[in-house]
Amino acid sequence: MRIGEIAALVGVTPRAVRHYHHQGLLPEPTRRANGYRDYSVRDAVLLARIRRLTELGLGLDEVRDVLADDAGRELVQVLEELDEDLGRQQEQIAERRRRLGALLEQARAGRLTAEGPVSPELAALFGNLAEAPAGCPESAMAAKDRELLALLDTVAPDAERDRLLEAMRRMTETPGAAERAYEVYELLDALADEDTGTDDPRVEEAARALADSVPDAVAEGLGADGTLPEGPFQDAFFADFSPAQAAAVRRALRIVAERAR
Repeated sequence: MRIGEIAALVGVTPRAVRHYHHQGLLPEPTRRANGYRDYSVRDAVLLARIRRLTELGLGLDEVRDVLADDAGRELVQVLEELDEDLGRQQEQIAERRRRLGALLEQARAGRLTAEGPVSPELAALFGNLAEAPAGCPESAMAAKDRELLALLDTVAPDAERDRLLEAMRRMTETPGAAERAYEVYELLDALADEDTGTDDPRVEEAARALADSVPDAVAEGLGADGTLPEGPFQDAFFADFSPAQAAAVRRALRIVAERAR
């Protein structure tokens, strides 16, 4: 048989056959006088076995180990490992489907924000904040706030993330929390102009309003002087604000830190 014939017989492509040759899984057959490979039934049997093993999910290195052990002892071990791996994958898929189901429910109810998908806890928090006063326009600062929370939801250590979200949840569930949050957003939005000076009296007003809205549990994560941990994150965080907005946020952090001491 020529390469196209053995490939068609076993149900693989000629390219796959050549790849198995290159990987050392399928020995090169004898060649005819014209240089074409001449495959035997034995080659077809081995190629079919390679196909069955790969369809089970074995990698080519694992297939090589199986083929190298004629007694079949390695095959039992590899298949047991494969079965365990498939079991872990099933658990992971089940968990992903559970999370996807929750996201689908939020999306169908119109509660999934542009920052999604996020954890169910943060989605609930976004839902509380979404209950803004009727007719309240979308705030640029509110959008930035959601983006930052979505980032922390992904990258923060689990314990820190849970502590922060629980504190935020308690804050947003207090009466009038959404209205107060949007009042702060409005004050910060008013400082978005790059030409607004940091000595503008509205900076202090926004800073104190923001500080008053920060729960004590969140304040515990700040440095003693009310600063965020130094590094690229802090640089990127403040770079997204106008000078006046950054000044207001820094002032609010200092006020919160003083309150926490």
